Amino acid sequence: MRDMYGEILKYGAYIVDGLVEYNQPVFVYIPPHGELRGGAWVVVDPKINPDVMEMYADKDSRGGVLEPEGTVTVQFKQKDIVQTMKRIDPLYNDLFKKNSKDDMSHEDRKKRVSELRNREAYLMPAYHMISTTFADLHDTPQRMVAKGVVQEILEWRTAREFFYWRVKRRILEFDAKKRLRAANKNLNHGQMLSMLRRWFIESKGPVQNYLWDEDKAVVAWLSDPEEQQSISDNIRIIQKDALIQKIDSLASSNEESALEAVIGLLQKMPPRQQGEVKKLLESLVQKDPEIEDIKE
Repeated sequence: MRDMYGEILKYGAYIVDGLVEYNQPVFVYIPPHGELRGGAWVVVDPKINPDVMEMYADKDSRGGVLEPEGTVTVQFKQKDIVQTMKRIDPLYNDLFKKNSKDDMSHEDRKKRVSELRNREAYLMPAYHMISTTFADLHDTPQRMVAKGVVQEILEWRTAREFFYWRVKRRILEFDAKKRLRAANKNLNHGQMLSMLRRWFIESKGPVQNYLWDEDKAVVAWLSDPEEQQSISDNIRIIQKDALIQKIDSLASSNEESALEAVIGLLQKMPPRQQGEVKKLLESLVQKDPEIEDIKE
C-alpha cells in the first residue's frame, strides 16, 4: 500500500514509457556489491528497448528477480529439503525406514519420531545454507551473461575507461545509423549495424575483423575523416538504391501513371542526360526483340 501511496509504481511506469521511446544510447551498470532485484530490474531491463539499451555488471554484483532466500522459499520448500535429506543422509534415511515399520509399540514409535525430528533440526541449517548458496549462483554475473541479460562483466578499476570508449562508440554509431535511416527508412537496427560492420571489415581487412569487438578501434575508424568520406559514399549508394526501389515499386503498382511520370522526367532532363537515356533505350531494343515488336 505504501508503494501505491507513494506512486512508486506509477513513476516506475513513466520510466519504462520514456525508455521505450528513447533513441539515444542508454547504459545500465550494476556496481560492485550492488544488487538489481524485482521491480527495479523490470524498470531498467534492456528488453524494454534493446536497440539503445545495454546492461553491464561488476564481477562482485548480483542480479535477479528474487533474492536467494526468496528463491529457496518458492522453489525449494522445507518438504523438498526433507526429501533431499532422505536421499543423501544415510542416518536420516535409516531413521525414516525404521519409523515406517508397523510392528512398533507406541513408545518406540514416539522415540523414533523424536529422533527423526532431531536429525531434521540438526541438518536443516546446513541444507538451507547449501540451497541458498546454490540459488545465489543463479544471480552471479557469469550466469547473467550466460542467460543473455547482461552484455559483459566489468571490473571497477577499469569500468570508467570501458564506458568512456563504449559511450563514444555508441554515439558515433548512432550518428551513422541516423544518416543510414535518412537514406533508407526501411532499414532496421540489425541491418544498419551489419552494414557498418561490413564496411569496417572492408576497411581493415578480414584478418583484423576481430577489432570490431574493440570499442577503441571502432571509435578511431568512425572518427577518421577518410573513413567518414567512404561511409558517406556508401550511404549515397544506399540512398540511390532505395530511390530506385521506390520508383520501381510505384511503376509496378500503376503502369499508366509510371509511363506519364517517365515522360515528365525525360522532359525535365538536360539534353545530355536525354541523349544518354536515348542510347540506353536503343541498346535495350537491340538486345530484346520483343521491345522492337512493341515499338512497331
